[in-house]
Parts: sequence; C-alpha cells; structure tokens
Amino acid sequence: MGRMAVTTRAPGKIILAGEHAVVHGSTAVAASINLCTSVSILFSPGDMLKLELKDMELEFSWPIGKIKEVIPDFDTPSPSTPLPCSSETLKSIASLYEEQNIPEAKITLASGVSAFLWLYTATQGYKPATVTVTSELPLGAGLGSSAAFCVALSGALLALSECCELDYSQQGWLTLRNSELDLVNKWAFEGEKIIHGRPSGIDNTVSTYGNMIQFKSGEITRLKSNTPLKMLITNTKVGRNTKALVAGVSERTLRYPEAMTCVFKAVDSISKELSNIIQTSASNDIAVTEKEDKVEELMEMNQGLLQCMGVSHASIETVLRTTLKYKLRSKLTGAGGGGCVLTLLPTLLSSIVVDKVVAELESCGFQCFTAGIGGNGLEVCFSDNAQI
Repeated sequence: MGRMAVTTRAPGKIILAGEHAVVHGSTAVAASINLCTSVSILFSPGDMLKLELKDMELEFSWPIGKIKEVIPDFDTPSPSTPLPCSSETLKSIASLYEEQNIPEAKITLASGVSAFLWLYTATQGYKPATVTVTSELPLGAGLGSSAAFCVALSGALLALSECCELDYSQQGWLTLRNSELDLVNKWAFEGEKIIHGRPSGIDNTVSTYGNMIQFKSGEITRLKSNTPLKMLITNTKVGRNTKALVAGVSERTLRYPEAMTCVFKAVDSISKELSNIIQTSASNDIAVTEKEDKVEELMEMNQGLLQCMGVSHASIETVLRTTLKYKLRSKLTGAGGGGCVLTLLPTLLSSIVVDKVVAELESCGFQCFTAGIGGNGLEVCFSDNAQI
C-alpha cells in the first residue's frame, strides 16, 4: 500500500428549529451545511506525532516516547471498541499540550488537542504521523466546528484501521457503510465529551450522517430531506455563554410556567411541521416556492418564540431588520445571545439581492456564508504519497 494518505471531510451543522425548547422536551430539527472540516493523515517514518492546524497557523509535535509515558495501554489499540477517556487520563494528557506554548487567545484549543491525542492513540497506538486540519467553519459560532473535527478525525483514523472495508484504489470521495458510520459517530462522541463535557450527541450525528435529524428527549431520528434549501448564515461574532443562556430560559420557565409551557409546545409543533414539509418532494417551481414560503414562515414564528424565551440579542435583531428590508426571513440558530443567524435564500431570489444583503451585513462587521442545507455527511478520499 506504500505510504498511504487519507483525507476526510465532515460537515458543520445548523439547528433549523427547536433550540432551547429541546431542553424542555420539545422536538428540534438540525441539518448539515456544506461547510466542512478536513483532516489528512500521513503515517511518517521517525518518532514524532505532529498536528498542524492550518487555519490558525499552529503546529504541535510530540515525541512518540513521551506520548507512551503519558497515555500507556495502547500497544494493541482496538479501534472497533469506542473508549471513553477517563478523567485521570485527561489530566495526564493536559501535560502534553501545556508545554506547547499555546497562545492565551487560543487556549480553548486545549480541549480539541486533548480530544485529538485521545482519539489518535486509542485507535492507532503509537504510530508516528502528520495530521493536518483545515476548516471552513468558524470556531465557537454554534456551527458544530468541534464535532466536524471529531468526525473527520475519527473517520480518517478508522479508514486507516481494519474497521473499514474501503476500496483504496477508487478515486474521489467515498462514503462509508452505515455500520462503519455508526462506529465513527461513537468515537466522535467520545471526542466531543472531552471538548464539551456533556454534549447532546446531535452535532456529531449530523456531521457523520449528513442530511437532517429530528431529536426529542434524547431520541435522534434521521430524516430524508427532499428539498435543496439554501441559507445565508451570518456570524455576528458576538461570543456567548451557552450555559448562562440555557439557565436563563429555565429561570423564566420557573417564573411563568404556564406561558412557557405554551411556548415550548408551539416550538414542538413548528419543528414537526418543518420536518414534514422538508420531507415532501416538490415537482415544479410553484411547488418549490410554496414550500420555501412555509419554511420561511415557520422560521419567523420560531424566532418570535426564541424572543419570548429571552435568548435574542441586539446583534441578532440587527440581522433580522436588515434581511427583512429585502423581504427575507431569518432566525437565530443554536444558543442565541449572539452566535449565528440563518436567512432562507429562496431558489428564485436574484443573486444581485443576495450580494446587496451580504454587503449591508458585512458593513455591520458581521461575517457571511452561503450554504446548502442537508448535504452529505462524512466522506473519505485516499491518495498515495506521490500525490500529496
């Protein structure tokens, strides 16, 4: 096989409906977006494990002997059994990045580096390699960048193990079988636990399988979207404290239990309605337009209810006002209090209008992306070293 290199890519996610209410038992709907994180792994001779984070221009390297001391037990790793990282191991892994002089501004990366070191050794043992990460997703904006990283990394590690039956000779992007994706998803969830403590599993599931999912009370159902929806995603760049926002909704629920129960029930209906609409096929332009009109309306209704929950923010209101000038409907996605806003871009909308909206939003200091919703999940590509 020579020095085989593998590259994977895994998508980010948005929450189309139901954020916050899902904590209180409502249904929510999440979808993949065609902005990805890519991971390349090349086993290399020598005695170093290297991690290159291209977008941040950061590079870490560890002598294999040092990793062996800190994370023992993986002389014979078993990639087919996802393993949680114990808190003791996590503490000892900390010593591996503490000496790497991570700039203070990027200290949140520490948990991502820990997840990398755990997933790598638990699946590959102590092989020297260079691992390169690039991403189209902004960090900490609620677009699932950490999950996309964990999924792309787990996918690459498993593709290089005996767990996946892949045809190395095939060119281009390959997809894994469902049973293999299930395994990737479980490993990625272990990585997410290192990064987030108690993740819901939603982000890694969307990133692994792509398309859309519906979730309620911990139960995740995969949906088949028959609608190519296009969204403008505006990153307000306002950082937020997710825990504090979630706590605020719970406090309001204690103060006004009846009103808030109605709000959560309404959100539940909106999510279910949205799931149904998205799964019906539209045969012509008129049907597509009708469908998009309904999605817009439901997004707008959901946004109003998020305002009732108290998780909007001045920056989000600015995006809503700006897009409304162009008769476009928007809602926050994820935690709120800043973060990102979704705006549906109807199929028949002229690109001139899109350019105008983007120009106006960017003049407010926001960052804009256009993205297709509900595309592919994890994909894998092989190349021999000569092509890298």
